[in-house]
Amino acid sequence: MPFAALSATYFAHIGFFNPYLALWLKHLGFGIVAISLMGSLQAATRLFAPFAWGALSDRTGERVKLMRWGASVALLGSIGLWFDFGVLWLCLVLVLMFTQTSAMMSMSEAAMAHLVSSGGSFDARRYGRVRLWGSLGFLVTVFAAGAWFERFGMADFPAWTMLTLLGVVVSVWCLPNKKEGTQVQPGARPPPLAAVLRQAPVRWLFASVFLHVLAQMGIYVFFSLYLDALGYSKAMIGVLWAVSVVAEVGWFFSQSRWLSLCSLTGWLVVCAGVSVLRMGLTAGGAGLLPVLMLAQLLQAITFAAHHSVCIALMSHHFPGRLRGRGQALYTVVAYGLPGVLAGVAGGALANQFGLGAVYVATMVISVAATACAFKVWRLQHPAISARG
Repeated sequence: MPFAALSATYFAHIGFFNPYLALWLKHLGFGIVAISLMGSLQAATRLFAPFAWGALSDRTGERVKLMRWGASVALLGSIGLWFDFGVLWLCLVLVLMFTQTSAMMSMSEAAMAHLVSSGGSFDARRYGRVRLWGSLGFLVTVFAAGAWFERFGMADFPAWTMLTLLGVVVSVWCLPNKKEGTQVQPGARPPPLAAVLRQAPVRWLFASVFLHVLAQMGIYVFFSLYLDALGYSKAMIGVLWAVSVVAEVGWFFSQSRWLSLCSLTGWLVVCAGVSVLRMGLTAGGAGLLPVLMLAQLLQAITFAAHHSVCIALMSHHFPGRLRGRGQALYTVVAYGLPGVLAGVAGGALANQFGLGAVYVATMVISVAATACAFKVWRLQHPAISARG
């Protein structure tokens, strides 16, 4: 399936870029505060780019053409990483790239959620079998890049960026260019997005998602730096990232067996509760490799299960012509706002108290996410489930 190829190449790019961007910036001589601020630029673009692209794709139905444009511009923009014109130049290059790539996955998820839904029910099996290719792509590059950078240093980071983005461009141009219908009945009003957002379950859902992913940002933004400070090699850092992705693949492949065990909102509570455990293990046991391995295996629940549940819930609450904007709002609330806050506040916290303090904070945030998820479950249990 073409969407599987896009998922594989997109997350192959993310699989090397996100874990090693901080180490490349460190290689260039930047300090922890500057690194965290530049790392948060990706999240900052997710405050506006996904919704803008999502609204445009809902209006035009041209999701594939827009993804082709975004991937091609990101590839051209990555050329700027080769030039050392100072921190402002680097920030502008990253913003250009992130503005294009940060919206691609929400448009792809919107199209794919429609594709794998049948009779109004989210098909967990079909979605998982497509999405696991993304995790496999991530796995390949996070492991390969870790070994490469360990042997040859971080200077080749721009080359890896261009190569992986080229893969994204090729895959997105291989997608069938099918325009989605945008016509409505004469006299019909546009879907009431504001009315959906005023619903109590939706508000609590977004609160839970925001807090849950804010906690996970402790892993996404600071994990490589944390391990580097603890003395782990770049190859071992890649291995530990790979362990988490193997867990993701296992979940996506078999999730249709597990998601049917309880409602989607019930799984939301489970995912947040497991996040409390994961952050506690990372904060208190990172010096012990087996403990760290166990914490990374929990990625199956804290990311893979949580992501599938959220995509299904967004598909449920934002159907039809709301789909692109619904998935875009998910990206903004789950990855935009938390990423900016984590980059700024997390960098300040780490600079003042050390990187270990970040994971104490994320454990507390996970407790709050669990409380919000429980509220969603109370409001909707057992109304929403996924089809296995």
